[in-house]
This record gives sequence, C-alpha cells and structure tokens, in this order.
Amino acid sequence: MAPRSPATSVFPAEDVVQMPGKVPVKGSGEFQYATTRGPVAGPQGTVRRFKVAVEKGSGEDVAAFTAQVRAVLEDSRSWVGAGRFRLQLVTGAEKADFTVYLATRETAGRMCQLGGTNIRIGGVPYTSCRATGKAIINLDRWRKSAPTYVESGTSLAQYRRYVINHEVGHEFGHRHEGCPKTGGPAPVMVQQTLTLRGCNPYSWPRRNGRDFSGPSL
Repeated sequence: MAPRSPATSVFPAEDVVQMPGKVPVKGSGEFQYATTRGPVAGPQGTVRRFKVAVEKGSGEDVAAFTAQVRAVLEDSRSWVGAGRFRLQLVTGAEKADFTVYLATRETAGRMCQLGGTNIRIGGVPYTSCRATGKAIINLDRWRKSAPTYVESGTSLAQYRRYVINHEVGHEFGHRHEGCPKTGGPAPVMVQQTLTLRGCNPYSWPRRNGRDFSGPSL
C-alpha cells in the first residue's frame, strides 16, 4: 500500500501534537470489532490475519481506528514490506492470528497485566503493550501521545504510526532495541514512548526500502 497523501490521510493533521479534551479513563470492558475484510497486503509470504477492536465507552470510532491501523500495517514501510509475510484484516467473527485493540487505560492495564506486562507508571496504566495474540493500544497515548514526541513537536499522527508498528512488532517476535546513531532516526523497536535513547522520533520498521533496526538490549 503506497503512503497516503495528506489530503486523504485518515490520521490527524500533521500539525496536531495532541488531541484536545479529557480522555475516558474507563470503558465498558467490551469491544466492538471491525466488520469489513481488507485486501491481502504485502508482496509475498504466508498470510497472517488480524482483527481490529475498540473498547465500548472509549469515545473512539471503530471504523476510524481500523482505517488508521490498516494505513500503517498495509504500508510498504511497515512489516509487510520485507516480504516475509503478508497481512489481511478480517472481521470480528473470523479466525485471526492477532488483534489490535484500542482500550482505555484501566482496561489496557488489566489486559496487559493478564498478559504478563505491567504498564503502570506511578500507579497509572501508561504505556501500551503486547500480550500473546494482542497488540493493546492505550487510549491515553493514542490521544495524548508521549512527552518524547510532544516535546520535539512531532505529530500525533507519527506517534500513532509508531505505536501500532511497535506493539505489532512485538507480536512478530521483535524485542526492544537501542539507538544506532545519536541524532539519527530511532528504530521502531526503541521504547520511544519512554525514551528515544539519543535518537529522533521515527515511526517505521523500514527505511529507504530496507529493514531498519538498532542494537539489541
């Protein structure tokens, strides 16, 4: 999938760093799933199928979230670009290899804890996470980004691309990485929500048509 032009972008405008207003802390704990099937994305490889779900009571639209997830995962700069596998969105009623969830912080905290990851900072569920078969995006970060991005003036759209690629990257077996060159772009498996490790924000696992990674941690 070719990168979308700004005029047709499904993301917030590039001058938006955070969304205004309060973020719901707690939803219903139940999820609404995308109801349409997408095309198979990627040049070659085994097809991995995924679902997209938004927590009810989060104030977010499942169709809008789905469009953004697809715009990332079907892009040649994302994981499919390497040709090791392909991806396809399926409906909530179908069998899938993994699901991308958008959840309020309280629900995300519980889901991540059940998956073996504590995402709390100062007692508050802060980051997003991956549990087996689940990429769980914290609504707080989806709407408010992270200080590493906000302080550099990097757009919320870029952060959203990053966090989807990062958590789905964990589902594909990738671990956290370091910064390969101070002042250069950060590999997507750097924990950019917490620290850039001397790099600058970057949203994609591929760069200039090649895989882009950093040193193992």
